[in-house]
Amino acid sequence: MRLTARKRYGQHFLHDANIIRRILDAIGPQDAERFVEIGGGLGALTAPLAPRVAHLDVVEVDARLAAELRVRFADDPNVTIHEADALAFDISACAAATGKLRVAGNLPYNISTQLLFHMMKFKTLIHDMHFMLQKEVVDRMTAAPGSKSYGRLTVMLSRWFDIEACFDIRPGSFRPPPRVMSTLARVTVREVPRFDVGDEQRFASLVAHLFSMRRKTLGRALRGRVSPDSLAALGIDARTRAETLSPERLAALADVSL
Repeated sequence: MRLTARKRYGQHFLHDANIIRRILDAIGPQDAERFVEIGGGLGALTAPLAPRVAHLDVVEVDARLAAELRVRFADDPNVTIHEADALAFDISACAAATGKLRVAGNLPYNISTQLLFHMMKFKTLIHDMHFMLQKEVVDRMTAAPGSKSYGRLTVMLSRWFDIEACFDIRPGSFRPPPRVMSTLARVTVREVPRFDVGDEQRFASLVAHLFSMRRKTLGRALRGRVSPDSLAALGIDARTRAETLSPERLAALADVSL
């Protein structure tokens, strides 16, 4: 039986052998490492990755695919298939006593941002992540202040993650082909945060607030949250917009906000 992609899961199965080789080269798996693959799909990445690592945990939400993967890797003690929603999956169950996890996967575009924030919860357990994502999302992840793509996602990920766009992947490398270009992103978890935040919840709230009204000047957007005197003390012009400020400057704003 040929398994077809299900739209509700946002499935686009990778099938391009050349792209798979390039992904493995970019990841550089080592035989002593433990990996977690998000979305095993038809096993396009699972099959070549499994023999090159110490253990591979595969998280697959689709019961049909999980069942097929269990049959396919039944004789491989180094592969464990988890039928689970990656957005609710506790990755700590895959961690060993020593060494950090490495994570890889072809993420459904409809949950990619949510999944990145979910993975942040396990940052102390993860060394790095290699994800195939919509190119637009990777552009946002790596954007510089002042650019059109710069926003909440950029800021919130930048504190703990170093992010690099490795290479683009054309729609024809997937079946069915998505309507957009994809990019392989390398996300390396930092040992220490790029900048300090006094109150993480307040920082997250302020960033979400500012980028929900990114066309407004800071003076207007921060009315009732940050006083004009506090803005002036930080050397921030009230006439500028949030998209012009670095994550570090936004963290400083959060520290003086109400």
